[in-house]
Amino acid sequence: MRRVVVTGFGTVNALALDGPGTLQAFREGRCGIGQLGFRDAERLTIRIGAEVKGWWGENHFLVKDLPLYDRVAQYALVAGAEAMAMAGLPQGLGPRGGVILGTAAGGIRTWEDSYRAVFAEGRNRVSPLVVPRLMHNAPASHLSIRFGLQGPVLAVSSACASANHAMGLAFQQIRAGAADVMLTGGAEAMLCFGGIKAWEGLRVLAPDACRPFSLGRKGMVIGDGAGVLVFEAEEHARARGARVLAEVAGVGMTADSGDIVAPSADGAARAMRAALQDAGMAVGDVDYINAHGTGTLANDRAETAAIREVFGDAPPPVSSTKSMHGHAIGATGALEAIACLMALTEGLLPPTLGYLAADPDCPLDVVPDVARPARVRATLSNAFAFGGLNAVLAFRAA
Repeated sequence: MRRVVVTGFGTVNALALDGPGTLQAFREGRCGIGQLGFRDAERLTIRIGAEVKGWWGENHFLVKDLPLYDRVAQYALVAGAEAMAMAGLPQGLGPRGGVILGTAAGGIRTWEDSYRAVFAEGRNRVSPLVVPRLMHNAPASHLSIRFGLQGPVLAVSSACASANHAMGLAFQQIRAGAADVMLTGGAEAMLCFGGIKAWEGLRVLAPDACRPFSLGRKGMVIGDGAGVLVFEAEEHARARGARVLAEVAGVGMTADSGDIVAPSADGAARAMRAALQDAGMAVGDVDYINAHGTGTLANDRAETAAIREVFGDAPPPVSSTKSMHGHAIGATGALEAIACLMALTEGLLPPTLGYLAADPDCPLDVVPDVARPARVRATLSNAFAFGGLNAVLAFRAA
């Protein structure tokens, strides 16, 4: 089987509109969560989120093309272009290049605008571009069109694990020889009135801050954005003289087959073990875990139990960058993979912000509030989704 490496990444998120800005925010421990500013936000009970600020589509796309793109596709295209530029890849890779991208809600803003037009404003017609804008595969398809990628192209929708599932499948495509290069990760633009109102019904959103693993945590905070990584066959990357950022070493995917929303320590532990086995790693090889770490009472307890089941009483440092960029649902795993790349390339662990005090149910070293220098040989990146769907990626230093 072929080895797979990362040669580029790009991102748009609440911390920054690009990769360098995002890494700097991780280093500084800066938080992108704030008051929501979209239409009708004042009608919400929960009015905070990790919103992408200063975004104007006209700054990134021709005005004539903007009607084609929901915000989720805009984020994906900008992040994908940055990733391709970093990797130094030409356009037109043809059948040996592909895209697998995760999203949980697709073009939810287009749904909302169309519902408003029909039900609230009494219109009888909507734009003929509504369906192409809202479909979940739109971001992946637009990346394929933009960069001439004619191999495997598809969307993955598995709630909070969408990006990790997408990256795992992209990794497997390259390892199996079906492609040489894959753009992969996730995109989400769920911060709109209907998106947050739906989440309010679950009563899992925090009113003040995201405080993963901390005593006094009150829930999760929704975020928006995209993360796109370039996965590439190692021999393909070396042959063209590309800079290799890290190795994608393994993936583990499991299902709890239990409750539709309640987390399972067993399913999470099995996913971590599967990723380690796929990567040929022992537990002692892992120097950092980027946790799912949503900040809800149930998730953080279950994830702690799973980590300690796999790694014993002295697990490696664990942090949740959701405390900075929010829970970007179908994109969040890609943002967290970028945090893992920073740990591997810079020897710096991103912190968990908002930590008030240790929770006896979460006995972990969560790198509270300040980034920490460390020797990092390998990392795990966890994603545990509603529906009982788990996906864990293992990355190794190049």
